[in-house]
Parts: sequence; C-alpha cells; structure tokens
Amino acid sequence: MCTYRTELLAVHGSGKGPAGWFTLSDVSVYVDHPVHALALHTLNIDLRNPELGPAARVAVELDATSARALAEAIVRALDDLPPGVMDQSPASQGT
Repeated sequence: MCTYRTELLAVHGSGKGPAGWFTLSDVSVYVDHPVHALALHTLNIDLRNPELGPAARVAVELDATSARALAEAIVRALDDLPPGVMDQSPASQGT
C-alpha cells in the first residue's frame, strides 16, 4: 500500500552515478510501487543532490525483508565502531 509518507533527510556523503562520484545533500525514503524491482511495493531510497540535476541520484528499491536487514546492518556497523571514529571530519584528521 502506498502511504505517500516520505521521510526527507539532509545528509553529508557521496554517491556514484552514471557520470561518476557526486556530493549527496539529501535522502528521501518512502514506500511505493517499484520502477524496476519485482515486487508490488518496495521501500525506496533516493540518495541525491538536486542542485546537480536529475542525474545526481542513486535509487534503491528493496523488499521489506531486505530493507529491515539493511537498517539492522547499518546500526550494527555503527554500534561496533570505537567511540569518536565517525565524529571527526576529514579536515580535523589532516586528510
């Protein structure tokens, strides 16, 4: 069922599209009919930078089981880090 509920998040990161790497500025997460995945409904994640145009987008369509597994894997990976590892910007690390 399409709820039309969309979560929008500001992000700092990079994505790789057809033209190469680009800076990500936001993410939208929603449940809808997929464009490509073989399912009636999927959790759709669009990682993008609208300022760079429509090609600056990485799209993901996941079934519910895969989406939950991905969310849990992300939390586990972050929880297993030593304190402060992801709290430092590249500039403060001298890179």
